[in-house]
Amino acid sequence: MEGMTPPAPPPSAPPPSAPRSSGAPWRRGWRLSLPLVRPPSFSGRLHDARTATSVGRWLGAAFLVCFLTGLISHYLQHPPVWAADRLPSRPVWGYRLSQGLHIGSGLAAIVLLLVKLWAVYPRLFVWPPVRGVPHALERLSVAVLVAAAVLEVFTGLLNIAEWYPWPFGFIQTHFALAWVVTGSLLLHLAVKAPQISAHWSHRSPGTLELPPPDGPDRRSLMLGVGAAVGAVTLTTVGQAFTPLASLDLLAPRHPGHGPQELPVNRTAAAAGVTDRAVRDWRLEVRGPAPYGLTLDQLRSLPLAEARLPIACVEGWSADAHWSGVRIRDLLARAGARPGSGLRVTSLETGGAYRVMEMGADYTEDPLTLLALELNGQVLDLDHGYPARVIAPNRPGVLQTKWVTLLEVL
Repeated sequence: MEGMTPPAPPPSAPPPSAPRSSGAPWRRGWRLSLPLVRPPSFSGRLHDARTATSVGRWLGAAFLVCFLTGLISHYLQHPPVWAADRLPSRPVWGYRLSQGLHIGSGLAAIVLLLVKLWAVYPRLFVWPPVRGVPHALERLSVAVLVAAAVLEVFTGLLNIAEWYPWPFGFIQTHFALAWVVTGSLLLHLAVKAPQISAHWSHRSPGTLELPPPDGPDRRSLMLGVGAAVGAVTLTTVGQAFTPLASLDLLAPRHPGHGPQELPVNRTAAAAGVTDRAVRDWRLEVRGPAPYGLTLDQLRSLPLAEARLPIACVEGWSADAHWSGVRIRDLLARAGARPGSGLRVTSLETGGAYRVMEMGADYTEDPLTLLALELNGQVLDLDHGYPARVIAPNRPGVLQTKWVTLLEVL
């Protein structure tokens, strides 16, 4: 501008051939000057409290659904002692629905979290960074919330793909982080309640520090966010909601794909179960009146049929037709009292779910089978030949394959 003097250029560095002695002329009065690195400056009106609140409503709903359905999944897989015999076996599609919602809301949360962080980015780099103890505590809580939320959703995404590039246990860490995210989110909402209230409706932002809203641009942003969430949902939800299976483009599993038209997570080879291991297979049932059965003897018992979904923690699920012997009949033959629990052991050589337990609601349900056939055919080895458990409203990891031992509890 007229009347303003441009800043003087910084001193240039000495030429490579300049002498290095302490008396060199270029040394006199020369100071090292480093450029000040600052984060990018966002001056757009969409980096304001109203946009953050608009996105935050959707993100909060996604986190809420994800958290509640995650609790259901965790406690079905790892029930506390007091709940072991009280987990319900009905509705048969219960776990399929809850885990499908868990994965669907988690994938939507990834998109919404990235947009939320973009909207509030300038507030993460205010200067000075700390303006007293209360402000420091607030910023610390935000740092914990952001770090925990990012780690939670992206480790969940990698779990869907069954890729674990970290040294810690996923289940325990994911469960603990869910509580950290929820607690820090509630604290953040309490601290920001006045601003959230001011921008929840269409009232004027008043004297807030961020720029005033830009309605048309915000509507365009929200439409774009909605379209992105919809695209992610439509291209992944088909792994659980089979009417949309034809749109299942991004999910790692597809209903109907796999041996006997059913996906496989853990193959027999991965579990260390070979044809030789099942050649002389025999089922052992331990209880007050223990006994053993060969496969032919097991097949000679009265068989039952059931159409049940198998739903895995990665979010995919599919209905299938199963045929086998009712678990309650096998336990009754071993002298088990009504209401007894069951411990099941697999032939697999290792794994967190080689041994599984189920409570009375499952063992007494007539739909809980030791399955021998799938979709009208003898079980494929990858699906648990010669026998596997199938029960209603139960995570796939607990539908034990290659069963060799049943123990009455």
